[in-house]
Amino acid sequence: MVDRRSLGSWLEGPPSDENSWPGKRLGRPKTGPGSIGRVGPRLGAIIIDWAIASVIAYAFFGGSSTATLVVFAAEQIILVALLGYGIGHRVFSLQVQKLDGTPAGPLAALVRTLLLCLVIPAVVFDADQRGVHDRAMGTVLVKVQHKR
Repeated sequence: MVDRRSLGSWLEGPPSDENSWPGKRLGRPKTGPGSIGRVGPRLGAIIIDWAIASVIAYAFFGGSSTATLVVFAAEQIILVALLGYGIGHRVFSLQVQKLDGTPAGPLAALVRTLLLCLVIPAVVFDADQRGVHDRAMGTVLVKVQHKR
């Protein structure tokens, strides 16, 4: 659970020296597979997923914003639970994993997505670039090497 020490890391801000990087405290490498997914690819992934959800909502539900949010959430819950990544994550070679490197699983996918849909947890993140939605479920978005 979250305690005073956990909250301290939120207030520290990004690492300040070159011997530190997002994910170092989590045992993650600085770059390459297993490293923390950076803001650019994360933003690109969510834009792709939102665009897909918008097209589906427009085609089947008249473009309602509620329908778009429901389609987006369904895509995230189903794909992250089954594969560890949504379509946008796949495009940018990212995967949602538990801190020990195992798949996120259905419960983490569900709670993480519900928090992600609230928006605020996704834009507030710590020095390891983990949003509230990832911290709450003990997950991390990392770079992976997909087989082609």
